[in-house]
Amino acid sequence: MELVSPQSNPNNFPSPILANSSARAVSTAASTAPTPSRYENQKRRDWITFCQYLRNHRPPLSLSMCSGAHVLEFLRYLDQFGKTKVHNPTCPFFGLPNPPAPCPCPLRQAWGSLDALIGRLRAAYEEHGGRPEGNPFGARSVRIFLREVRDFQAKARGVSYEKKRKRPKQKVAPPPPPAPPPPLPSLVDATAASK
Repeated sequence: MELVSPQSNPNNFPSPILANSSARAVSTAASTAPTPSRYENQKRRDWITFCQYLRNHRPPLSLSMCSGAHVLEFLRYLDQFGKTKVHNPTCPFFGLPNPPAPCPCPLRQAWGSLDALIGRLRAAYEEHGGRPEGNPFGARSVRIFLREVRDFQAKARGVSYEKKRKRPKQKVAPPPPPAPPPPLPSLVDATAASK
């Protein structure tokens, strides 16, 4: 293949070498584009699930009509897919963190999962053009609901959700310097001892 210099190209068409290099640059840029993080992928899936819930709602809801009450309906709907055993107050294992036997209490969504879900959906709502002051995921009723779920699950499961305090880093003392080696006998001492 012949290299074409810019001066010898009368029609100002890009040379094949430049065209190939620019195509390679574009494909390299596309391949080096950062892949979405785990959080971004989960946020996208959660948003799709919520929008699907709104479409399947009877009557179907638009995002602009969505309120904190609809978010609460969505959270209660998700409880059927939960994997966390939450004991009823009448259950003999109420308040025990590790019950000794199975019981008929329902499986629910764990409070931590719901809290993280609301955080992701709140961010996704604003990324999709929603106004922060009209965000249904930040509604007071949703915050109260999450607090009540946390408190009830803490009692029912015997698990405390107190914030853990960060411990200050302890200063590590430098190791003591190594002991000096014993002195070597000098030649004068060795010759004096041999006499």
